[in-house]
Amino acid sequence: METKRHSLYSVSMLPSTSVLLLCSVLIASAYYFCSYDTSSLDLLRFAPRSQFESSAERSSSAAAASVFPVVELRTKVITSNQINAVRSAARSVVTNRHRRNATSSSSTTTAAIELEKKRRKPISRGEELERGLARARASIRRAAMAADHQNSSIGRDEEFIGGSVYRNSRAFYQSYVEMEKRMKVYVYKEGEPPIVHDGPCKDIYTIEGRFIHEMEHGAGKFRTEDPERAHVYFMPFSVTWMVKYLYTPLSYNLTPLRHFVADYVSVISTKHPFWNRTLGADHFMLACHDWGPHASRGSPLLNHNSIRVLCNANTSEGFTPRKDVSLPEIHLYGGNIPTQLRSPPPPSSHRPHLAFFAGGLHGPIRPILLRHWKDRNDTDLRVFEYLPKASPLDYHTFMLRSKFCLCPSGHEVASPRIVEAIYAECVPVILSESYVLPFSDVLRWEAFSVQVGVSEIPRLKEILGGIGEREYLRLKSGVRSVRRHFVLNQPAKRFDVFHMILHSVWLRRLDLKNLIA
Repeated sequence: METKRHSLYSVSMLPSTSVLLLCSVLIASAYYFCSYDTSSLDLLRFAPRSQFESSAERSSSAAAASVFPVVELRTKVITSNQINAVRSAARSVVTNRHRRNATSSSSTTTAAIELEKKRRKPISRGEELERGLARARASIRRAAMAADHQNSSIGRDEEFIGGSVYRNSRAFYQSYVEMEKRMKVYVYKEGEPPIVHDGPCKDIYTIEGRFIHEMEHGAGKFRTEDPERAHVYFMPFSVTWMVKYLYTPLSYNLTPLRHFVADYVSVISTKHPFWNRTLGADHFMLACHDWGPHASRGSPLLNHNSIRVLCNANTSEGFTPRKDVSLPEIHLYGGNIPTQLRSPPPPSSHRPHLAFFAGGLHGPIRPILLRHWKDRNDTDLRVFEYLPKASPLDYHTFMLRSKFCLCPSGHEVASPRIVEAIYAECVPVILSESYVLPFSDVLRWEAFSVQVGVSEIPRLKEILGGIGEREYLRLKSGVRSVRRHFVLNQPAKRFDVFHMILHSVWLRRLDLKNLIA
């Protein structure tokens, strides 16, 4: 009988699924007690529980009591009502526990389903592009902060040589690689040649036509036919051809150029949704003609929001370095680099002249230069308005025989002499005001050029003569290092001028949110 008493008090310690069965056993036992040994019921009612339990059992029963009520028999006779009450209490305990488990399980399942839905929810093309740009930014930042020995990828790329000519060679290289991996350009198909989809490929505005042609017929992995995949959108009109076909000579009326640009923007913004999504902030145009900035004013949104790639990168006339790109002016007679400049000259080549310039009286700076230094019988500083016909040296040979090449601005700030000097590995001397130099986002122009203020032109010989041989050789070495970034290739090659222009656009696209904020 003591064993039976022990079993009765251990009900609360058993799993809930066994409660109903045990209750039936208890009820049967109660009938048995009433019939045969009622003295045992007195013991169950009055004896302390500790008398029948070990210390471990008491501890376990106390813990379980908070979950299951202890079933006790308090009378010698068990009535049917009492039996039903015990049975009902047991059922209630089991039901409540099942309810709690079901609710908890249901909540957990619902949360898991919602989490899975979010994980599997397809993202839009725009979100996908922005995530890719975010990863590119993070990668560039890591490269910029890494120590030299941590970025071994540069060493493995034989086509890239870092150095002091870059603001941060690791950051530039990583940004360039991210551009190659991700950047997609959509070229609008609207418009007809020659003003659209065409441009000059030789002479003074060579770069304008060559870039348009490369985007139309080359561009390789950068161009996409799917505008939804594009990071930037190119408007392939030529300002030089606008001037040729729409402008009336000597009228100085630029209204037809502005009207053309306004109409073009109206067409693409009406026909496609891409312009209106960012108000043109992810669109770009390219112009090397001096009137490129004037033409862009035909559309206020293009002028203020879009990326303008301009040779005339004059901050005093509205050029904004934060969003616009300075385009190097490249003058290719007949469309090719002059024969003398196609291959870099030997580093040890003799350069007897300190500096050289020859050019007409264009703009406000050249007259100052010629007034102080023209036609002086000075074998060190050779400055001409026009080369003497009897001269044994031509223009490019003079460059190859000079240490420094003077590059004053003309009517506008840009000068093709800068690129010519780089081809000749003649250290450029920049004589300009308010001019943003090409690719200055990544290049340290002070590492391969000399910048002289207009007010310092009278002291030009003193300034250049004061540059020691060691410093000159450092500058010359810098010119040799950056030469590849200013060369036009057909087809385009890695790190050449075409890719450097695209990289400048890529940098602005990476900063798009700041541009339109």
